[in-house]
Amino acid sequence: MEKLIEDFSVGLFFWQLVLFVGLVILLRRFAWKPILGAVNEREEGIKGALASAEEAKKEMQNLQSNNEQLLKEARAERDTLMKEAREIKDKMIADAKEEAKEVTSKLIENAQASIQQEKQAALAELKKQVADLSIGIAETVIKKELTSKDDQLKLVEGMLEEVTLN
Repeated sequence: MEKLIEDFSVGLFFWQLVLFVGLVILLRRFAWKPILGAVNEREEGIKGALASAEEAKKEMQNLQSNNEQLLKEARAERDTLMKEAREIKDKMIADAKEEAKEVTSKLIENAQASIQQEKQAALAELKKQVADLSIGIAETVIKKELTSKDDQLKLVEGMLEEVTLN
């Protein structure tokens, strides 16, 4: 440190001080303003980007809540449609069963009516055959004058054996 004090020169110190002050003035005038301007501009850009990011985050949250709401509505609508489809299916099945019951009951009624008509026709035919048979027996008895009752009974029994009912 002594050597530094011994070699100290006031003129050199003055010129170094002038150069340092000049350099600081030049730097302040030409370098510090643009550097500070660029730093301030970058700081403003970063603040704007953060604000945009925050706004985008809020918008994403709004979109997400809107999407969840739409999803809930879609699920509710799907459930409603499925319920309506089940009701329509059940109604169609019930209608088909009812129609089948009606058709079946009509077929049964028609079959019973047909059976009744055929029964009536068969009874009428049987009555006609019995009447024809009775008339035939009566004609035969009248034509043949039989004197005894035993002969008449034998004749009727013989005729009955000959005639077979269909």
